[in-house]
Amino acid sequence: MKHLRRWAIGLVITLATLVGIVSFQPYTPAQTEADLTLEVAGLTLEELADGVYGLIASTDFPPADMTNTAICNGGIVIGSDGVLVVDPFQNEALANLLFATVASLTDQPIRYVVNTHYHFDHSGGNTAADAFGHPILGRGPIRELMLTNNLELDPNPTPPDVIVHGAGELWLGDRSVQLAEFDGHTGGTDLVVYLPDEDVLMAGDLLFTQRFPYAADGNLRVWQVNLEQLATTYPTATILPGHGPVSDRTDLETLQGYLDYLETLALQWQADGVSQEAAIEQTMIPDAYADYLFQGLFPSNLTTAYQQITLGQDDAAAIQTHFAAQPPEFQAL
Repeated sequence: MKHLRRWAIGLVITLATLVGIVSFQPYTPAQTEADLTLEVAGLTLEELADGVYGLIASTDFPPADMTNTAICNGGIVIGSDGVLVVDPFQNEALANLLFATVASLTDQPIRYVVNTHYHFDHSGGNTAADAFGHPILGRGPIRELMLTNNLELDPNPTPPDVIVHGAGELWLGDRSVQLAEFDGHTGGTDLVVYLPDEDVLMAGDLLFTQRFPYAADGNLRVWQVNLEQLATTYPTATILPGHGPVSDRTDLETLQGYLDYLETLALQWQADGVSQEAAIEQTMIPDAYADYLFQGLFPSNLTTAYQQITLGQDDAAAIQTHFAAQPPEFQAL
């Protein structure tokens, strides 16, 4: 990918040091909770390419059982010399289920765990990875945000110990894994995982498919631009979204269209002098999105659009204030 640049040499040295000192032991099914299965967790294992898998979460939000039901999707990349996993769910039990699934697929050890962003449903399982000494990778201010914004849901968070700045490449023996920064869903922690030989993109919460997105922690207009950039950069990729079924660029365009719809609404409210309360009360879910899950997020999306576009409060401090006012269960996304 022509815009891809190597990480700083210090990161390479850090990774090399970690790989050298960590004893990589494959997980076995006996190490996960015996009664927690993929079915119980609401997960389906789907092969995206040879040795590349998605664990697809089917639940609506919020789930009836936040402990045993996976909220987001997870990813597994198996190479000839190790495994990379993406987003170990929201707690140790679900993370251990992910690791047990890896053990059922390969004898290769887990080399890396990647958080596509800091939100609890993607990073709460870091504690399980840390217990086995696996390097956890995340982007930018992910440590700071996990240690502040996640505390209500996770009083003892385990942030990544390897921080990505820019973009880079990992090798799992014969398999290249590229990491790249995009923006929009969170304040500077969004990270995508791309397999160039297989043309598979793990997009994290930059993409929700057949679900309303969680937008209160992001910048809507930045997100719109980055969705277009994702579609341009990975035009033919099979895409594992952060939430929802496996997809391709058409769903990047669908989500961009939804954000465009929010922008159009917000500008009309501004022109008409509509109050936020009236805007939320008078706006119903459009027919095009009537079958979406996560419908409880639609009013939150409207509020976010009003704050950021109608009122123009889209600086980082204003977004953080708006995010902090969200219900705790919404902050899990």
